[in-house]
Amino acid sequence: MPDWDDVVQIGCALPEVEESTWYRTPALKVRGKGFVRLRAESDGLAVLMCSLAEKEALLGSGDPAYSTTAHYDGHGSILVDLARVDPGQLAELIEEAWRRKAPATLVRVHDA
Repeated sequence: MPDWDDVVQIGCALPEVEESTWYRTPALKVRGKGFVRLRAESDGLAVLMCSLAEKEALLGSGDPAYSTTAHYDGHGSILVDLARVDPGQLAELIEEAWRRKAPATLVRVHDA
């Protein structure tokens, strides 16, 4: 079962990622832009940036690891229950969130 330390390990393997805070919670940023954060220390939910289409697909999958609240309606972010998410899927979601926020030049260098 992944936890925030696993999120940090996965995220920090990507270029120019730094540990930081965002909305006063632990977060990962790329060149100052947040792409994943811990929603609250006590609930074990991470907020990951994604497209609205990806959010819809994840919520439609029926997987209990993915949820949202009214606060995130219309926003490209998904709540991920770290206690329930598949570790491989988590790694993919983190990289995709990084790609959404990283500058295009950095993504091209990473892909090369």
